[in-house]
Amino acid sequence: MATNEALKNQLANKQGGGQVATAQSLGLKGLLEAPTMRKKFEDVLDKKAPQFLTSLLNLYNGDDYLQKAEPMSVVTSAMVAATLDLPIDKNLGYAWIVPYAGKAQFQLGYKGYIQLALRTGQYKSINVIEVREGELLKWNRLTEEIELDLDNNTSEKVVGYCGYFQLINGFEKTVYWTRKEIEAHKKKFSKSDFGWKKDYDAMAKKTVLRNMLSKWGILSIDMQTAV
Repeated sequence: MATNEALKNQLANKQGGGQVATAQSLGLKGLLEAPTMRKKFEDVLDKKAPQFLTSLLNLYNGDDYLQKAEPMSVVTSAMVAATLDLPIDKNLGYAWIVPYAGKAQFQLGYKGYIQLALRTGQYKSINVIEVREGELLKWNRLTEEIELDLDNNTSEKVVGYCGYFQLINGFEKTVYWTRKEIEAHKKKFSKSDFGWKKDYDAMAKKTVLRNMLSKWGILSIDMQTAV
């Protein structure tokens, strides 16, 4: 981000009459109009910066909860996404900017984990899916043998989540989490229910992927930071 001194100078020039503008008083739009701030995004995203900043403003203006967060924390979270070159449209599932205790936080979505994994060039395949009632026929935690019949669901109720990856060197890993295990993990580690209330399946799949990759995957520097 911009140095504190440079940013202060930019903000001070925004208001006259002896008043000094603050990040809070300017709001997100005002912050992004500061040349120093805009240049930081341009340095990271180059020609993609205008489109990214437009998507950030659209996200912010369409989310009443996010508008209550400190504008600078929104910018900081957006810069993390920009550095990882991931879109922040919450409907895409790559990355989210979510409010928590008055501040915005960057959260990597499950599609973001998959994207960062594929960028390493070490993964032949990687995926995570919901498992519905009736689809799981057999699961052995020790040998990781799993048998699924995805056409055999007896209802739309999701009872678990299955993650899998195979590296180009042939190593592969399969994991299965029950809904009960997901709930236990959520209660232990999640600071907020915000993401879970909006898209439970996406958050659950992210949990499975993050745990699987952090324990057994090959991680790039970006992935190490994200995980």
